[in-house]
Amino acid sequence: MAKGIRDKVAILGMGCAKFGERWDKDEDQLMLEAYEEAMADAGIEASQIDAAWLGAAFDAQNIGPSGIPLAVALRLPDIGVTKVENYCASGTESFRGAVYAVASGACDIALAMGAEKLKDTGYGGLPVRTRGTTHDMIGITGSAPGNFAQLASAYRGVHGVGKDDLKRAMAHVSVKSHANGAKNPKAHLQKAVTMDQVLNAPMIAEPLGLFDCCGVSDGAACAIVTTPEIARALGKTDIVTVKALQLATSNGWEMQASGWNGSYFHTTRVAATKAYDEAGITDPRSQLSLIEVHDCFSVTELVTMEDLHISKEGQGWRDVLDGFFDADGQIPCQIDGGLKCFGHPIGASGLRMIYENYLQLLGRAGERQRQDNPVFALSHNLGGMPNQNVSSIAIIGRADA
Repeated sequence: MAKGIRDKVAILGMGCAKFGERWDKDEDQLMLEAYEEAMADAGIEASQIDAAWLGAAFDAQNIGPSGIPLAVALRLPDIGVTKVENYCASGTESFRGAVYAVASGACDIALAMGAEKLKDTGYGGLPVRTRGTTHDMIGITGSAPGNFAQLASAYRGVHGVGKDDLKRAMAHVSVKSHANGAKNPKAHLQKAVTMDQVLNAPMIAEPLGLFDCCGVSDGAACAIVTTPEIARALGKTDIVTVKALQLATSNGWEMQASGWNGSYFHTTRVAATKAYDEAGITDPRSQLSLIEVHDCFSVTELVTMEDLHISKEGQGWRDVLDGFFDADGQIPCQIDGGLKCFGHPIGASGLRMIYENYLQLLGRAGERQRQDNPVFALSHNLGGMPNQNVSSIAIIGRADA
């Protein structure tokens, strides 16, 4: 019976481009920016890379439909390069391809890249009529803010949370992430905001105001992975390994009959349970050191705390207001600023989250560094809408944990 990939793969190096409105650079230059940092960290030559994966969601304008843009941008040595696309989980999906290749023994060293340059496309998260015949027939009357606003309404209704209480909890999520992002030179937005600013911001889709929504951005992030044995042979002594990688995809159940009440993410609960089992984590609330979750909207982050089995069902908003997920709380969430401050270049976000967890585990996060020696760090992506989506979870940690 399969026992998973725990500790079979080590991260040899990682890099992350500066996120933002990168009018100054093309997609290939953003990928190169992340790659050069990762290669310097790994301490290897390009000729040592056996295979590569590129994650991008739908930026056909800048990337195109194959692995060729990555191979050309990095001048990879005629190796196999595969492009993967899985909504907002695309970056983590590329990481999964590289990690599985090493874990299986097919490769000694593999590369994962996530990239997206959305500012050039004009995409802002709302429905557009330029994505082909199929897309014109799906979701033309909905929007991301509108769909996730319904998640907030369902959460309030199911758990009896007052309107003002939920609004304050969502505002705390945004204030916390902006305070963290202000310390991160690679974040798109590096400015703190106050509770009053968030609570009185223009309404986008009730109850989601301006600061409850993340923006789009340009960015790229890169990981190079190998076996722990090869990492040690290359001179690495402080090793971070992959503890778990899990993916769960909606099969239509949420939209059928009355089994799902709209107040949570079914796929995240499934992926989290499998990931903890693979990583050997029995009590995530006490064992996780920090987390990066998919905070496309403030309410998404709040609900995800319960779906990750960290907060009790219906109590996540209380943990948020109590500061449990603040930078100095028990489990910091979005200690790098999250999607709220990095924006969401879709294919890059998953690897950007793993990058921050990797820095924290190695004590390299500078002003943002968690002080109590992190052991396990989790990242989570949610692609799609509350009623139909794909959830991915990556847990990395110190090799001796």
